[in-house]
Amino acid sequence: MEETTTGDFQRLAEARHHDPFAVLGRHREHDKLVVRAYLPDATDVSVAEGGYALRRLGDSDGFVWEGEPGSVPDHYSLVWHDADRREHIVHDPYSYAPQLPDFDLHLFGEGRHHHAYRMLGARVHEVGGVTGALFAVWAPNAERVSVVGDFNRWDGRRHPMRVRGASGVWELFIPELAPGALYKYEIRNRDTGTVLLKADPYGQQFELRPRTASVVPVTSEYQWQDQAWLAQRAQWDWQHTPLAIYELHLGSWRRDEHDEFLSYRELAHRVVGYVKELGFTHIELLPVTEHPYDPSWGYQTTGYYAPTRRHGTPDDFRYFVEYCHRHGIGVFMDWVPAHFPKDAHGLARFDGSALYEHEDPRRGEHLDWATLIYNYGRNEVRNFLLSSTLYWLEELHVDGLRVDAVASMLYLDYSRDEWLPNEYGGRENLEAIAFLRELNTVVHDTHPGVLMMAEESTSWPQVTRPVHLGGLGFDLKWNMGWMNDTLSYMSHEAVHRKYHHNDLTFSMLYCFTENFLLPFSHDEVVHGKQSLVNKMPGDEWQRHANLRLLLTYMYTHPGKKLLFMGCEFGQGVEWNSGQMLDWYVLDYPLHQGVQRLVKDLNKLYGVEPVLHRHEFDWTGFEWLDCHDADQSVLSFLRRDGDELLVVVCNFTPVPRRDYRVGVPRTGAYREIFNSDSALYGGGNLGNGERHPQAEELAWMERPYSISLTLPPLAGIVLRPQSD
Repeated sequence: MEETTTGDFQRLAEARHHDPFAVLGRHREHDKLVVRAYLPDATDVSVAEGGYALRRLGDSDGFVWEGEPGSVPDHYSLVWHDADRREHIVHDPYSYAPQLPDFDLHLFGEGRHHHAYRMLGARVHEVGGVTGALFAVWAPNAERVSVVGDFNRWDGRRHPMRVRGASGVWELFIPELAPGALYKYEIRNRDTGTVLLKADPYGQQFELRPRTASVVPVTSEYQWQDQAWLAQRAQWDWQHTPLAIYELHLGSWRRDEHDEFLSYRELAHRVVGYVKELGFTHIELLPVTEHPYDPSWGYQTTGYYAPTRRHGTPDDFRYFVEYCHRHGIGVFMDWVPAHFPKDAHGLARFDGSALYEHEDPRRGEHLDWATLIYNYGRNEVRNFLLSSTLYWLEELHVDGLRVDAVASMLYLDYSRDEWLPNEYGGRENLEAIAFLRELNTVVHDTHPGVLMMAEESTSWPQVTRPVHLGGLGFDLKWNMGWMNDTLSYMSHEAVHRKYHHNDLTFSMLYCFTENFLLPFSHDEVVHGKQSLVNKMPGDEWQRHANLRLLLTYMYTHPGKKLLFMGCEFGQGVEWNSGQMLDWYVLDYPLHQGVQRLVKDLNKLYGVEPVLHRHEFDWTGFEWLDCHDADQSVLSFLRRDGDELLVVVCNFTPVPRRDYRVGVPRTGAYREIFNSDSALYGGGNLGNGERHPQAEELAWMERPYSISLTLPPLAGIVLRPQSD
């Protein structure tokens, strides 16, 4: 037995013992009670309850005591001295039984533990009146896993964990360890002996970058005050109400006087005041999940359960969300299940094997982004991602997620020359499809009113149709085709636009096949693409007029709306995530005009049911004339039953007088919006108080028509007046 114990302590000293609980702690052996401890740097060790001295085993750091059964309680403390004769008193972690319920481990292994974050990771835990931290991590190919941190000198020999059988989950309760402690997992691969130092995949708090340690979180006692918002959200008829989203990156929207990040609490007050003033209904945050590299904008995530430390603590983020809710602003966030970075401290080859990713790079790597792809066919990986979603919805109260890069998940050959087909020989990623359907089903079943949005850039069918009908189950899809075609059209000089007229009209061939959201997002104003205003041709006045026209066309076109920060006031340079927006341009009238135009468009969109009640079906839209390419003019109706608005857009700098448009009814038509208004920096040409009168002159297959003055590079909206 002595030789066996010596060998065990040798493996503990080499940090390669697979089952430390079989050796350490309190054991009944041959009618004796045995207590063993492994304490590097200890000169002497004793059991506090009874003062029993443990003897050193040879010249090792292992200590052992043998005595009568019952003489040492189930949970006991060790007293030891170090070389400087400082005394340490600690509850022995190896005197505690397993803490994770078998049923939780079973659900996790089947991929059905929707709240795995309540089991894995680190959390404050109490056993028998003793409070400490319970750690749990999934590492099935590890020979040994240890918790290391500032509390044990980052020494992997001091706190090796217990493995829970075939689940591959390792756990350890460390008594008296307080929140705020820094930690990682030290993992030794069982096949190669490679030792890795990893942050916690389920960590709920991290150090401020560039440091990468996880932090034992405080148990949040945040008192939410947004119950009314959540109750209203559950009954929200979102398809028939306004949805205008302001997309922002918290790190570069505004900064303090020292060019440092604002806190979540500071941002809450500034963001809410601004977006309410402009009339947006929601904000969408570029990823606030923890990430090590600022220029990734958060899209290379390492902490799927942690709001980034850059702006404060998780409770600070809770305050941000609640403050938005209490002031009538919804909060969406970008979430990235399509890929993850290769950072050494992250998920890549987590236990020395391809655990979260595929082993074969033809399945497991995005060459374009130098990132890795999740293995959606693995139960525990799907569980990790699904649980992350519910964490943000339930623990942090966000109102929905925009799922990034869905197209890259759906296709096995996405942006690659070499790829592996699915089991049927096709290019569809069947495992990712199944995951997305499960994700959307679970979210909608458990959180009615929460919106799931897909950034999906292909013609994949039924992205926003229910799972039971064969769809992916998303609520909204970004209309990337409309965005690309429209920006391409607007980039042409006006004299050439007549040759590209189909770019404007093509969207109506597919407009109602999905629930579309119209995005002018961050991706369109970076990497040399120029700012939105500088995509426009012409001199300074024409560029701003084109931008005002573009935004008017967006707000009157069917589909929910999204606008990236800075676009609402004509930011001049393209977005730079490393610095604050150029707010100083609002000192200039043209930029003030764009901002006021966006405010008025949001108001118009909100108060006119014809613009928001039927954005996903043909009953809300009719062409008046989509064929006037020569003059680059579009005209159409937006309808809600008998209510209607007439929209006419002139995409040239040529004023057009006596421009005739067919209308469905008689009476006067009042101009209620004009993007050329002097209020917005325009030339103030239009129909003013003239209220064009419908004539009994059939036009465009309509029984009546009106004669209009079309301002240059502008859109106008008219409402028929009642008798």
